[in-house]
Amino acid sequence: MGIESLCLDDNISELVQKYSDMVLRLALTYLKDISDAQDVCQIVFLKIFEQNKTFVDSDHEKAWIIRVTINASKDVLRSQWRKIFLPIEDVALPIIDKENREVVSFVLELPQKYRSVIYLHYFENYNTSEIAQLLNRNEATIRTQLKRARELLKTKIIGGFENE
Repeated sequence: MGIESLCLDDNISELVQKYSDMVLRLALTYLKDISDAQDVCQIVFLKIFEQNKTFVDSDHEKAWIIRVTINASKDVLRSQWRKIFLPIEDVALPIIDKENREVVSFVLELPQKYRSVIYLHYFENYNTSEIAQLLNRNEATIRTQLKRARELLKTKIIGGFENE
């Protein structure tokens, strides 16, 4: 094992430490299944390892990892295997705080186009123009999707409290 191999291993270990939670959460917003999201997490870091990717800066690194995560999640959704087996509806969310768990469960009930926009905006702190670039969509579309997602969440949350 040469010096280059050790440096590459350290670099990938660093990337896994830094981005694994983000990749897992983003994949979960697409797939709504923790085991599929974990598979996507492995796929993403394997791609980094296989391609020996170097990045200009940390923003480029994060954007690339998000794009690969989204693409890998879409690949899983399109896979024949997923069409044969139905996912479990009750996803065990690894969130301790009950109130946060409820909010995340409401987010997971949103249509996919709203889930990813909400996640990137509120959990990863991207603005609408950055989200538009990451998702290859128009910025006005992202703003509309954010607005509609907020309205749906508000309806679900208020409706949830009225029923109790």
